[in-house]
Amino acid sequence: MKTKIIKKAYKFRIYPTLEQISFFAKSFGCVRKVHNLMLDDRKKAYEEYKS
Repeated sequence: MKTKIIKKAYKFRIYPTLEQISFFAKSFGCVRKVHNLMLDDRKKAYEEYKS
């Protein structure tokens, strides 16, 4: 007996306040910076240890 997998997705529109917009912009900026730093670190480690 096969199990059926049903995938659903929902989209929601948000209407943030000016304060929330500012918070999101700062948060995403920080997250982007950390992601790029870690990605650079992983690339350097790969280059250093690849054989």
